[in-house]
Amino acid sequence: MAWKWPGSSTNGSSEEWTGFIDQGVTMEGTLQLTGTFRIDGNVKGNIISEQTLILGENAKVEGQIEGNRVVIAGRYDGVIFAKGRVEIQAKGVVTGEVHSPCLVIDPGGIFDGRCHMLASSDTSTSVTIPIRAMSQV
Repeated sequence: MAWKWPGSSTNGSSEEWTGFIDQGVTMEGTLQLTGTFRIDGNVKGNIISEQTLILGENAKVEGQIEGNRVVIAGRYDGVIFAKGRVEIQAKGVVTGEVHSPCLVIDPGGIFDGRCHMLASSDTSTSVTIPIRAMSQV
């Protein structure tokens, strides 16, 4: 079952929520997600997300994340492979590696690790700019 985010249809795109893991819940294993998903509990394992994954302020996640867009406001330790962007919000703490074409760290956010900036699939086409040589007088 998917929930529509209120007000998301105003710009023509609708963001569907597929679920969440609330505070006080501990899970170990692999999560495969199709829509937007929020975690506020403790998760240890692999997370594979097709859309947006949100780690709330109370989240403590350890493992590997493969996704499109990852927003972190809690604690994360591991390796992130993102096709889109990774956002570390003001209270977010990330330890490990980030592989993404776009990394945004808000003031107050903490990143301790390595970042590998990859070209996104949309921008992988190269652009050639001709340069004219100046003739000497």
